[in-house]
Amino acid sequence: MGIKDKVMERSIDQKAMPLMERGIEQGIETAWERLEKQIPQCGYGQLGICCTLCAMGPCRIDPFGGDPKRGVCGADADIIVARNLLQMLAAGAASHSDHGREILEVALNTALGRSQGYKIEDKEKLFTLAKEYGLDIDDDPNKTLEKLASAMLEEFGTIKGNIKFVERAPEKRKELWKKLGIYPRSVDREIVEAMHRVHMGVDNDPTNILLHALRTSLSDGWGGSMMATEVSDVLFGTPSVKEAFFSLAAFKEDQVNIVLHGHNPVLSEMIVAAAKEDDMLKLAEEKGAKGINLVGMCCTGNEVLMRKGVPIAGNALNQEIAVITGAVEAIVVDYQCIYPALVDVASCFHTKVISTSEKAKFKGAIHIEFHPEKAIDVAKEIIKIAVENYPNRKPKKVFIPQEPVKGVVGFTVEGIKKALGGSFSPLIDAIKEGKIQGACGIVGCNNPKIKQDYGHVILAKKLIENNILVVLTGCSSIACGKAGLMNLEASKFAGEGLRSVCEALGIPPVLHMGSCVDCSRILVLLSELAKELKVDISDLPVAGAAPEWYSQKAVSIGAYFVASGVFTVLGIPPRILGSKTVTKLLSEEIEDIIGAKFAVEPDPKKAAELIISHINKKRKALNI
Repeated sequence: MGIKDKVMERSIDQKAMPLMERGIEQGIETAWERLEKQIPQCGYGQLGICCTLCAMGPCRIDPFGGDPKRGVCGADADIIVARNLLQMLAAGAASHSDHGREILEVALNTALGRSQGYKIEDKEKLFTLAKEYGLDIDDDPNKTLEKLASAMLEEFGTIKGNIKFVERAPEKRKELWKKLGIYPRSVDREIVEAMHRVHMGVDNDPTNILLHALRTSLSDGWGGSMMATEVSDVLFGTPSVKEAFFSLAAFKEDQVNIVLHGHNPVLSEMIVAAAKEDDMLKLAEEKGAKGINLVGMCCTGNEVLMRKGVPIAGNALNQEIAVITGAVEAIVVDYQCIYPALVDVASCFHTKVISTSEKAKFKGAIHIEFHPEKAIDVAKEIIKIAVENYPNRKPKKVFIPQEPVKGVVGFTVEGIKKALGGSFSPLIDAIKEGKIQGACGIVGCNNPKIKQDYGHVILAKKLIENNILVVLTGCSSIACGKAGLMNLEASKFAGEGLRSVCEALGIPPVLHMGSCVDCSRILVLLSELAKELKVDISDLPVAGAAPEWYSQKAVSIGAYFVASGVFTVLGIPPRILGSKTVTKLLSEEIEDIIGAKFAVEPDPKKAAELIISHINKKRKALNI
């Protein structure tokens, strides 16, 4: 297979393709090369029937029904698969929830005057959240923030019975969670209990294990992630609708290019502020650059994209490709979805990788640990390293694709409500009238096993053609942004009904709702719609999808959507196929228990058909 053919098999990202070709020609190893070297991957692991939990193993179960049927301890395929899934989900829930904890700690330090450079950007949201928590509003907003941050931090280990934001769910949904015994009690408790249950000799009932998996996911979606989103809005500002730019064409040949990569906005917000300071701009000028160009990557990129309009270069599989432009002075990373091999790819160029979190060090990277009490100082130190690296750029190695893609970003529950005139009634009316058939949230990652962005983009196009409104977070939103589906002109791809609504409101048919923790915004939106209609979330004509998922976080996200009543289609099967019991439970029987289920469909066109059929079924049940 020639280089061009190989690249066409890997991605639909037109800006990335010529850079992939350059990488192959230069012998630079990226995720795709590393995947090729892994083939064939372990079949036991793919089916989920390999157990490494204790030192009596690793144990593998015969997938064809022969011996061994049990591990050394006696665990069969059903137990092993369920435990492996719970362990993967717990890691995902922990990562998003720990992100939330870090945001809250910065908020508390800001309120106490212990942080540098942070301030309250959205007082109105602060006061709204404080009232929701039953807190008194002080004349000094910092006092109110102190109370709110403390109350939210207490939720991680609370003994009061449940997480506060769970009360936002419709009554029918809350009653169901309580009946099933999966009402989330506190964030950390569910995650710790999950890890206890997977210890050898603890929970050996697959159904019981999976019910706790749902409870753990709810503590993420309605707990840690939701707190991360809400308090980020308080500290950094609730996003507002704005025009922004996508793709690898966001880099500038005559400026210092700094990539902000990872998931937490705490540091990236300070870098955005520091990059505008006169001393930093003067230093860049002294080094021969015309300015400092910040570019986002993955969900840290989504955070500064939707709040500050910082252009975003790409999603997970673009991180190595960005370096191949030869124009990146530094990639600043915090945590999550950062390839360890990024340092190796950077070593082929002048690019410096700078790690900043005590939780995430990378061999070969420059480590400058971030702490909120010296946030601006750390941000300037990082920018200075990047600026001073600019003269080391090799012009002959530089290749920047042209013409970034425009898009409209920054849709929140508050923003959508405002666009509708202060009420969700116009949206509900449009659904009842059939102009909008329903809605689908497309979320999740890139996975080199699937052609990059193909699953996200084709699914979104197929849905909007059929008058289904699409909302996006994470890498999915970046994929559709690069493909031009988030600009106002994209309504031409929509069906007549959806197009008329989009043109009347001045919105695209595909709405950017933020980073992957901001999936919680979708939960709030669904809850609001369900309450307006006086139904449960499971009654709504809505669905979810993760066409190219790979991470533990995606397992938790998918689980909390299903646990909240949302039919969810995955493009890649989770590692459960080694157990017929677990597979049947999650893809069939769970619908009778929780009101929703999972489906697996790698072909995005067929996935769209599943979603359309589901939405039609829900419309019929609602007599609309």
